Amino acid sequence: MSAAEAWTESFVQQCRRQFGDHFCDTLNYFSLPDGFTLSVVVPVYNEASTVRMVIDRLIATGLPLQIVLVDDGSSDDSAQQLHQIAASLSAGGDLPAACDARVVVLEHPVNRGKGAAIRTGVAATDGDVVVIQDADLEYDPQDFRRLLRPIVQNEADVVYGTRYGSADRLVSPWWHQMVNRFLSNLSGMLIGPRLTDVETCYKMARGDVFRRTAAACGENRFGIEIELTARFSRARLRFAEKPIRYRHRWYGEGKKIGWRDGVSAIRCIIWYGLFTRSV
Repeated sequence: MSAAEAWTESFVQQCRRQFGDHFCDTLNYFSLPDGFTLSVVVPVYNEASTVRMVIDRLIATGLPLQIVLVDDGSSDDSAQQLHQIAASLSAGGDLPAACDARVVVLEHPVNRGKGAAIRTGVAATDGDVVVIQDADLEYDPQDFRRLLRPIVQNEADVVYGTRYGSADRLVSPWWHQMVNRFLSNLSGMLIGPRLTDVETCYKMARGDVFRRTAAACGENRFGIEIELTARFSRARLRFAEKPIRYRHRWYGEGKKIGWRDGVSAIRCIIWYGLFTRSV
């Protein structure tokens, strides 16, 4: 059985007959609507060593994908790799049987920041659902199965993947957890809703919602995490959180977010929580 077949109605019904509803619900086995597409926006900045593996992981999900790769002014050969990958996938040479994936490559001539790359990428999407995927190996796209279910079943409009909602994860440094917990609690108090991981990369939403919200955003760096949350929240959308796996990487491995971004996140929480209530 291919990965794509695991998303079909026939597979889900067969699974339910053999193993029961509880088993399938626990493993998040559900079918996708006809013609469904998940748009995955991948901001890329100097990730030549990992971006190919990330795209391989995306394709391995078996989902019908639109992969939007945005090179944000990389100084390594990331942009060249993206074009090579796109050309290879367009020719069908690297796609497994029954896989449905389209690739779009966009470029910023200079580095503008993750927020700017997300806005550029989301504007180019056409999928029913949109999600952000970092170009490193910290997040596993196999968790899309958990995140998609509330949206596909019309239980939520926005789903965040929380790195702190399950024991099934590698333990990140205590300071990393404390900072994220502080920012999430402060965001919950001033912006809402009460999330456990407001800084998560895995933010997923209905396509129309994500495109409209991202177009209104103005944060160019990591402040986009807070601004998106504020704008989703002010639109009175239905939120859900699902546990995801997470592999923390170190600065020697290319991690880019720093303490200045933490200070900026506090600024954004105060700004969008207290002074821009109309967004």
